[in-house]
Amino acid sequence: MAKDHDKEQTLGEALRQQGVSRRGFLKFCAATASLMAMPPSMVPAIAKALDKARRPSVIYLSFQECTGCAESLTRSHSPTLESLMFNAISLDYQETLQAAAGTAAETALHDAMKENHGKYLVLVDGSIPLKDDGVYSTIAGKTNLQILKEAAEGAAAVVAVGTCSSFGGIPKANPNPTGAVSVSELMKSGHIATKPLINVSGCPPIPVVITGVLAHYLTFGEVPALDVHGRPKAFFGETIHDRCYRRPFYDQGKFAKTFDDEGARSGWCLYELGCKGPTTYNACATTKWNGGVSFPVESGHGCLGCSEPNFWDKGSFYAPLSTGHWGTAEGIAAAAAAGAAIGIGAAAMSRRHQDTIAKEE
Repeated sequence: MAKDHDKEQTLGEALRQQGVSRRGFLKFCAATASLMAMPPSMVPAIAKALDKARRPSVIYLSFQECTGCAESLTRSHSPTLESLMFNAISLDYQETLQAAAGTAAETALHDAMKENHGKYLVLVDGSIPLKDDGVYSTIAGKTNLQILKEAAEGAAAVVAVGTCSSFGGIPKANPNPTGAVSVSELMKSGHIATKPLINVSGCPPIPVVITGVLAHYLTFGEVPALDVHGRPKAFFGETIHDRCYRRPFYDQGKFAKTFDDEGARSGWCLYELGCKGPTTYNACATTKWNGGVSFPVESGHGCLGCSEPNFWDKGSFYAPLSTGHWGTAEGIAAAAAAGAAIGIGAAAMSRRHQDTIAKEE
């Protein structure tokens, strides 16, 4: 855990203390602006906001999950995990990354909640089992539900990291033997306190989407604009199909018939091979993975729709979506109209944030 003095520092003070140059700080701010789909002209305003921002305490809880989401976070390249952990936030509890174990780890968790009551962020990784009183996943003698209920009570906001915590994910898939549920379901049912909730879905989520959400909270002190599933519109405002480099071939009616035919090698659309890009909202096609190197469709495999609710039970990963709507000009026009509407909403939210920062100046 960070020392009390360190927690009272602003982000700007912490960066200067560690020898980070003004140029390096502005580079960090430029990356933050890019992540939040803001123009370069916003960089000075973001720099001013971040320079004054206090480092929030972050508690990262791991429940029914595979550690894939935490692994994804460690591969974030902009901002990097290191810059978030040691400069931007105070990561006070994360079972996989922290040095402490056993009693020391649990003490760190409870101290962080007590010292930062009402101010800390809770990141939840994994679904929460409810069947048989939640005995299928326990830590230090407590069920996941008991731990989350206690942590959420004093939290400023909750971030559900990954499809398991956002929608239940694979643990919730039929027949759901543990009675797994998502964080939002627990809030709706009254099992835990209702707090501002951000769903960062994906199996796993894109690394920079996770860090981008934290960067947004640092900058504005509030959750970003969300879609109907509680996901940030800046990253989930368009379908993968909208921005896919294979989209022109879809419009031309050129589809790969097998994964190794001439069409596939020429970059033709993978729709007929089961790609779920037209119905999946995520930033894979623009933000990409591994430092912007590629994403599944670019690597030759269709989208599985992993950032959508109940994606596993929908299945049909290698069967095409119904051609009744998406295979028509009307379907394409409807998708374009929906994308435009979302874009207008996101732009309006961006302007609102700009106005907020301008007023604070």
